[in-house]
Amino acid sequence: MDLEGYTKNLTRKRVNRKEIKEKVAERILEFKDIGREKAEELAEAILNESEATLDIEDEFIGYEKSGVNMGEFGVGSRGMGDFYVHEKISEVIGRTSAEIDSTFLDDSGAVRVDKKYIVVSVDGMHSRLSDFPFLAGFHVTRATLRDIYVMGARPIALLSDIHLADDGDVTKIFDHIAGISSVSEVMGVPLITGSTLRIGGDMVIGDRMTGCVGAVGIAEDLTARIDAEPGDVILMTEGAGGGTISTAALYYDERDVVTETLNVKFLKACDALIESGIVKKIHAMTDITNGGIRGDANEIAKVAGVKLVFYEKKIRDLVNKKVFDLLERHKIDYLGVSLDSLLIICPEDAVLGVKKVLNGKIKIDEIGRVEGGEGSEIVIDEEREEFVPKFRESPYTPIKKIVGEYSKNSDMMRKKVRIAADRAIKKKEKMIGILRRP
Repeated sequence: MDLEGYTKNLTRKRVNRKEIKEKVAERILEFKDIGREKAEELAEAILNESEATLDIEDEFIGYEKSGVNMGEFGVGSRGMGDFYVHEKISEVIGRTSAEIDSTFLDDSGAVRVDKKYIVVSVDGMHSRLSDFPFLAGFHVTRATLRDIYVMGARPIALLSDIHLADDGDVTKIFDHIAGISSVSEVMGVPLITGSTLRIGGDMVIGDRMTGCVGAVGIAEDLTARIDAEPGDVILMTEGAGGGTISTAALYYDERDVVTETLNVKFLKACDALIESGIVKKIHAMTDITNGGIRGDANEIAKVAGVKLVFYEKKIRDLVNKKVFDLLERHKIDYLGVSLDSLLIICPEDAVLGVKKVLNGKIKIDEIGRVEGGEGSEIVIDEEREEFVPKFRESPYTPIKKIVGEYSKNSDMMRKKVRIAADRAIKKKEKMIGILRRP
């Protein structure tokens, strides 16, 4: 629990100081066996610090609120709201000198060094795997390595950043690292550095854990999304999911499905493609993660300026049977969640070569084509339909079912988000001007 946020919220609501102090002390005692006197002493300090930093209006210290919250706009929920915020993030950063930066909407970026590319990626652990640190470490490591591989790069190093709240058991750190290292050692990519901190220092109680794993790779050629061309064939490998599917299985109490996700088939497949040299004939690769194939199709079509057409039956046949049955039982749209499949877009004359390399390593099939135009479509029962992401990814836990996948007033929120991004750009430009003064 964020005691600072809790205290500031009560202060803004004009709750009297004595009552705030009592409430904060009660929250502390729910987690810490330190006695009433010590809890009240801490509550007083928290109240003082919160009052000192409440709504600072200085241009560079504080910030002007947009009036749009992360949850209501679906940020991190891999749908239209999330994609829009990421577009705005790329605008705040601006076009850089990199070969591939955030404007390309890929999951990793690349800079050219001499005749090769240095590719960098970072992924946050799944937020609902805080109580399952080994799984969290395992799946976030696979995720960041996937993002390196799908750029046509061979990963060479990993780094981690772990944040554990004040009451978290230290075992969580070790289990998380063990999950990371399991993938690291099998794939021969060393974990070489990292950071370990508390979430919010003394201001956050509880045992919530979060963090990320980053990766660095080297490539001779890139397979970025922007290179998809009309006439290309879309291939997909079998997917058994990762952090998302594990989360769904855990919170629907179907733990046997979790074991289906514990593999490195995707990574081994990419390794084989690079080793064989066939990767040079591939135009684009991605992993089916961001809101499922709905989300990835939307981003690829947008950045490459093409239309993607998919065949639903072909996709369905490439979803792990146990995973698919889980999704069906709980009415979770398998096209709108992360399947962790490998999507390959290549010319028709490269298809047999790709299949030959992956034969025996992972199931693969053609699931669509790239056409001229824009957007994406899906063929269901021989009928073409528009294929777009929803405002949020398909809800895959009981609480997500209640939150839903739609949002009211999305146009108004989008406008406010745009204004907030524009303000950030102006702030950045002003600071750059200050820093460049002689």
